[in-house]
Amino acid sequence: MKRLQRSRLLARLPVRWRLALASAVLTLAILVAFAFVVGRLTTDRVRGDFNDELKNASHAVAEETTVGFSGGQLVLNTATSIQDFALANDATIRIVDQGGTQVAPVSHIVDLGPPSRGISNEGDLRVATAPIANSAVPLYVQYARNADGVNDTIRRLWLFLAAGVLGGTLLAALAGLAVADRAMRPIAALTATAREIAATRDTSKKIPEPETDDEIAELARTLAAMLRALDEANEEREQSLQRQRQFVADASHELRTPLTSVLANLELLAEDLDRGSEASEIVASALGSSQRMRRLVSDLLLLAQADAGRTTSRAPVDLAEIASSAVDEVRPVANGHPLAANIEHPLPVDGNADDLHRLVVNLLDNAIRHTPTGAKVELEAKRSNGDLELSVSDEGPGLPKGKEDQVFERFVRGEGPADVAGHGGTGLGLAIVKAVADAHGGEVSAGRSPSGGALFTVKIPSTT
Repeated sequence: MKRLQRSRLLARLPVRWRLALASAVLTLAILVAFAFVVGRLTTDRVRGDFNDELKNASHAVAEETTVGFSGGQLVLNTATSIQDFALANDATIRIVDQGGTQVAPVSHIVDLGPPSRGISNEGDLRVATAPIANSAVPLYVQYARNADGVNDTIRRLWLFLAAGVLGGTLLAALAGLAVADRAMRPIAALTATAREIAATRDTSKKIPEPETDDEIAELARTLAAMLRALDEANEEREQSLQRQRQFVADASHELRTPLTSVLANLELLAEDLDRGSEASEIVASALGSSQRMRRLVSDLLLLAQADAGRTTSRAPVDLAEIASSAVDEVRPVANGHPLAANIEHPLPVDGNADDLHRLVVNLLDNAIRHTPTGAKVELEAKRSNGDLELSVSDEGPGLPKGKEDQVFERFVRGEGPADVAGHGGTGLGLAIVKAVADAHGGEVSAGRSPSGGALFTVKIPSTT
């Protein structure tokens, strides 16, 4: 479990940090092994040199010392003063018999134990023993020195090696991070370019190609080839969509003429037939269907022209007059909905009067269509921060949460009573509102009114 958690933790680290960490760990392992070998060998060498120095000193004193008897007492004869030799080397020298009893006070009176071969330890002292050859009885020279200096040297050695290991590991981590950062720099450039392409959806943007011919350069070339293919596919798709938009716009425009003729003939036929007859009812039904078809074709034509980028004729108009006219048009067929209008005059704008009129009518019709009978619908038109703001609010149930943007999509129908003509909508009313607002350089938004119903707001730049 812990291993899995460590693996997940490492997987969340950036690649450059993982590379630097791997470099640091590998360097640490190498330096620790190297420091252990060097420290061990150096320690043994320092201790060995110290022991050899003790042995040589003990043998030198033993060779220069002779022991004789005078009047039944031991007499020591040395070429140099043992006391001076001990003081010069900060050492302790004793001459003892086989039992370790000092036979003459030569130096500091320190118990060094019985004589033994080789090197022995007595507390903090290292003791070397050498036999005195020129002696009538078996005597030994014990030469001892404090090992603190050697131990301090060895501790400093290990401290230096530890500092070297830590310093080397830190330098390896920094160097690994620098190398990884330099190696990841082309990938960072590719990532930044890809992120920019994703944000702008501009597949024609060129992918930066690294100077070195390595795996990253191959990745850059592959991404560039992929973007070229996507750009070509997008261009082909856009051309196909443009042809479809033009076809729909042209077809919708061509359908208006025969529909107008059919409507005119049906209206004339309805006037000639007796009201209440079966033929009159059939013609009335056909006339209603033809009128709905004309509205649908007109809506499709407007949307198709917007998609195809075709702009309608523009002229200076007064949005206040257009809004007042739309309210007067909708009021007789409001189906029991009180209409209130708060319109500021004048509201000049450079636009198409018919399209703006349809925008206002569609907003009012949408409010009436999706609110119960008796619910108040209010239109407000005014200036706001240099723009013209037109809003329609109602006292209905309001928009479902999260569908504030979805309602402007095409063929999206909301739930509500039948429209004023007794039939459901086509789902294009609000899509036309958005298309008209966009065509006039404005924007439309949906939200909730103070009464809890729906609120639609259109902002269009003013000409003054």
